[in-house]
Amino acid sequence: MSPGGGEPLGIIAGGGDLPLRLAQGARAAGRPVFIIGIEGWAEPGSFDAWPHAFQRLGAGGTALQQLRDHGCRQLVMAGKAKRPSLSSIRPDAFMTRALARIGTAYFTGDDGLLKAAVRVLAEEGFEVLPVHSVLHDILPGPGPLGQARPDATALADIARGIAVVRALGAVDVGQGCVVQQGMVLAVEAIEGTDAMLDRAGGLRREGPGGVLVKLLKPGQDRRVDLPAVGPGTVAAALAAGLRGIAVEAHGTVVVDRDAMMQAADQAGLFVLAIKPDEFNEERT
Repeated sequence: MSPGGGEPLGIIAGGGDLPLRLAQGARAAGRPVFIIGIEGWAEPGSFDAWPHAFQRLGAGGTALQQLRDHGCRQLVMAGKAKRPSLSSIRPDAFMTRALARIGTAYFTGDDGLLKAAVRVLAEEGFEVLPVHSVLHDILPGPGPLGQARPDATALADIARGIAVVRALGAVDVGQGCVVQQGMVLAVEAIEGTDAMLDRAGGLRREGPGGVLVKLLKPGQDRRVDLPAVGPGTVAAALAAGLRGIAVEAHGTVVVDRDAMMQAADQAGLFVLAIKPDEFNEERT
């Protein structure tokens, strides 16, 4: 089944603006939308203008039945989320069976868990689509996204960051790190990018500010949990004393690009989309 047409699109929504942007993009393409907002992740009231329901994470059986009742067979999973403890899920009968099917993947990193969740959804008759199948211009191509450019020190920090994030991703830990003058100030784990940046700000050194590097994990399923940046990332990077952000070209969601780049340009902070495999070759 391919994306498009007038078939209803289901959106499983976490926090932030991305689920609404997806709904708007689907509507512009002539697709009806039904949104399942996850309690504790999605903001109450944010979907009032759309057909929607809120469900706790453990009520998976009810949520999937609501999606079926609205004719949704294609789904997009988007928005900020935090992995819950097993004891907090309070699974319904469907989720109890689903957790058994997911098995030990629940105790792996986010990519392993999400791959297992996508497999379960496919077994239930749903097709999970990537965000960029709906919002076609949300993944930037390679090159600078704004006016500022990295200097030689920043480029060296990006190269160091690529090596660090690749190592993290190989064991399904995180998608980002902060490097300043060759020193790794912080790496991303379960806390998320904003918390990592806050921590990095307290560790900054004198001299040229550091760089945030965010990349896909090696072998990551591109349908779910792509790295994402937006205006909030720029604000957090500036608060941490950084002078630039490097993201993976064609692999990072840029939310509200115009607002993000306006803030970055005003602050003189560079945002660079890179091809990690070719980055060192391009520098030489």
